[in-house]
Amino acid sequence: MAVKVGQTMREIEPMRNAPHDSRVFLFLQGPHGPFFARLAGLLRQSGAACWRVGFNAGDRLFWPDRSSYLPYRGGLEDWPDVLARIVAERGVTDIVLYGDTRPIHAAAAALARVRGLPLHVFEEGYMRPYWVSYERGGSNGHSRLMAQSVTQMAADLRHTDIDAPQPPAHWGDMRQHIAYGALYHGCVWLLNRGYPRFTPHRGMPVSQEFRHYLNRLLFMPASIIARRRATRRIRAGGYPYHLALMQLDHDASFRMHSPLRSQRQFIEMVVAGFAAGAPAHHHLVFKAHPLEDGRAAPRRMVAAAARAEGVAGRVHYVRGGKLAGLLNEARSAVTVNSTAAQQVLWRGIPLKIFGTAVYAKPEFVSDQSLTDFFADPRRPDTEAYRLFRRYLLETSQVPGGFYSARGRRALLRHVVDMVLAPHDPYDALRLGTAAPRQQLRVVR
Repeated sequence: MAVKVGQTMREIEPMRNAPHDSRVFLFLQGPHGPFFARLAGLLRQSGAACWRVGFNAGDRLFWPDRSSYLPYRGGLEDWPDVLARIVAERGVTDIVLYGDTRPIHAAAAALARVRGLPLHVFEEGYMRPYWVSYERGGSNGHSRLMAQSVTQMAADLRHTDIDAPQPPAHWGDMRQHIAYGALYHGCVWLLNRGYPRFTPHRGMPVSQEFRHYLNRLLFMPASIIARRRATRRIRAGGYPYHLALMQLDHDASFRMHSPLRSQRQFIEMVVAGFAAGAPAHHHLVFKAHPLEDGRAAPRRMVAAAARAEGVAGRVHYVRGGKLAGLLNEARSAVTVNSTAAQQVLWRGIPLKIFGTAVYAKPEFVSDQSLTDFFADPRRPDTEAYRLFRRYLLETSQVPGGFYSARGRRALLRHVVDMVLAPHDPYDALRLGTAAPRQQLRVVR
């Protein structure tokens, strides 16, 4: 059943009869894997109706209910009008999506604002990988958190005294994340004839995207070994070091919520600031994103920038993976707006950022110039940050994950009621209607 421009939904398929007061959820693109389909199943059990618009064969793969699947075969220029028609003809009351910056989702966010529809936005957690973000209206730079002060958060927490949970020792699976990504892009590459006008939001050929995911999966063991060796060398070096937390060029927060446009720009700026400000016995470590696949050649860019500034012997590069081993002994950290900065703040380590982020509060991030920061970094207000972290865990950060079966079970157990609730997570806490959060059991 294809949605074509100029064709009304009533001409395609009669609308399902539904109670007058029922909710009708329209799902757009979600995280790779079955999470959106599982969530829709629980929403249907509550009495709601659920539809899914698919834009490629990968979307179709992860939505098994063909009777509620609406393939969109048009171009981006026609999408806003078709979306408005779907919302009107299906009686849509809620829109659900993953990330709010890709063009098809930005159009949905604009329509939701005009129509006054709840926009349910899922994202990777602000304190990933052990939590997922669920917000309404927008995430990251579009989140309600951007306008909230720590003082306001403290006021909303005045009626709660639950200790913020610690992350579990084992949760989620990066291998499943990568495997679902490879499967998704493989379907788009090989089975996408029914979607001739599909345009990837990252601007990269799907075949190349598939190869990157497959390579990450195949070479993961070698990458882990190389990362551990590099980490051991740095920790055994005996020198003070600063961390630069890298992101992906195509990361939505990097592209949409920062003044920078490439990793190269970030690398060259950070190395120049380090060379000008850091004591001569200090070193700088660039830590790659866990999903870095080498398409931007970050190792070569780091080496070239270090040579240009005359600090080649003091600048290092470490592949992606777990951060704690390096972070525990770091003197400071810099990033554009990576969520990994939350781990920095949790440890009370000085932090300098260059983009927009929900944690970019004056109590947490340094306003020093980059040169001054590397010379004498100022520490964050750790008491204020712990309050901020507790606020997140009481509101928009939901325990669980998108990709592992165990993570999905934990996530769905909490989030389905949050989606059905009349208030968003922030208002629910303020009004006292938020359901209590289950404490995470730490596995040792």
